[in-house]
Amino acid sequence: MPGKTPRPTDSELEILQVLWANGPSSVRFVYEQISKQRDVGYTTVLKLMQIMAEKGLAGRDTSRRTHIYRARIAEEETQQNLLRRFMDTTFRGSASKLVLQALGNAKTSPEELDEIKALIQRMEDEQE
Repeated sequence: MPGKTPRPTDSELEILQVLWANGPSSVRFVYEQISKQRDVGYTTVLKLMQIMAEKGLAGRDTSRRTHIYRARIAEEETQQNLLRRFMDTTFRGSASKLVLQALGNAKTSPEELDEIKALIQRMEDEQE
């Protein structure tokens, strides 16, 4: 798809998370996964997935009776884009403010703290 990939809405992101976790899936499967978390209609999921295919967020295989959808955008790239936009709009572009707020408001496991320390060490090593 030429041009910039559109930013997924919250509902589209919820569908993408199912596709990223499970790979190519039918509308029925995606509907069943989402309905475990919240009340949603099958036709709503179907319509959203059709729109996502039109927007280029999902691909659709129509070669069989049951259409199979797959994510057309990468999970990590999507996370980076959404985080960058969130950081810019909410924290005026300050990564440190974002991290401090996140760490101050959440319970962080020792394993996560070790990962954070390792990341900081790698970043410091790269600056030397």
